Amino acid sequence: MGERVTIRDVAARAGVSVATVSRVLAGNYPTSTASRAKVLRAVKDLDYVANAHARALAGAGRKTIAVLMYDVVGAFYAQVAQGVEMEAAQHGRLTLVSSTGSDPARELALVQMMREQAAEAVVLVGGVTQDDEYRQRMARYAEVLAAAGSRLVLCGRPAPAPDVPALVVEYDNEAGAHAVTSHLLGAGHRRIALLGYQPGNTTGEDRLAGYLRALADHGVPRADAVLHGVGFGQNHGYRAMRDLLDAADGKPEFTAVFAGDDRAAAAAVIALREYGLRVPEDMSVVGYNDDPVAGDITPGLTTVHIPAEEMGRTAVRRALSGASGTGQERHVLGTHIVIRDSVRPLRGGSAAAGAGGALD
Repeated sequence: MGERVTIRDVAARAGVSVATVSRVLAGNYPTSTASRAKVLRAVKDLDYVANAHARALAGAGRKTIAVLMYDVVGAFYAQVAQGVEMEAAQHGRLTLVSSTGSDPARELALVQMMREQAAEAVVLVGGVTQDDEYRQRMARYAEVLAAAGSRLVLCGRPAPAPDVPALVVEYDNEAGAHAVTSHLLGAGHRRIALLGYQPGNTTGEDRLAGYLRALADHGVPRADAVLHGVGFGQNHGYRAMRDLLDAADGKPEFTAVFAGDDRAAAAAVIALREYGLRVPEDMSVVGYNDDPVAGDITPGLTTVHIPAEEMGRTAVRRALSGASGTGQERHVLGTHIVIRDSVRPLRGGSAAAGAGGALD
């Protein structure tokens, strides 16, 4: 394999200075049309590939947006990443996506790497346990990124202290939980099990708060709340539903289930069927997120739609808007219920509870 072609080789082939080649490749300094054409021809002839690390250190690297998330499999994360990618492309930026698995050490290493690579914005996605360590970590991220001319963006994550220079893009998580619980209450259900929520996690706590507020608003005593299961997702949802059914010998007193997310709801439907219980005839079930599974299972799952893709787009738009990075900026997007066929009105409940469509 031959020696690596350098920027000096390009300059010699084009008959221009190294500085001119650097300016043409960076695209951030005016050069003559003739010089630009010579450089680009030499780059093509020599098959020159710029040293990305050196260009980043010089501030002339390809402009990028970095997205760090728990995983790249979950529909919510994938949709946020898709929104970031689509908006970044419209602004001529590249997108780098990495998963952290909720490991703070890996997250720190990735943030540091993106700072060294001069990413214009680093977007952190998803719920967390909000404690002093988290707040201190976000403050450090925001400060070191701002010092490097970058921006910390928290997408679907709680805001740190007001003086931390971060951009926060959220959705109204509690309001969505309140709305879907109220939908069940409006259909006549009074004993509603909240399944698979995650204590301590900001996403789970907000959904719990919305659920409890809806019960209070409809005059349902706090003692009638049914809370069970720790964690989101298919495995947690199935295990929690089985636990409740086992404890009741397959004859639970509650008539509806609000699962922490759609995968937990789909798993709950499977567990109910294993006990011979039908949805919605014997048990109404709702979820959260409006993942693809919500429309794929039978019956279709009533759920809360999160504007995940729009969150990603908003994160990029605001990060690149030119707004000052010295202060905190917050944007809250709305949620709405998508009504399908998984809720049965009880006597006295609203017939609209079983109708198709969406409530905005």
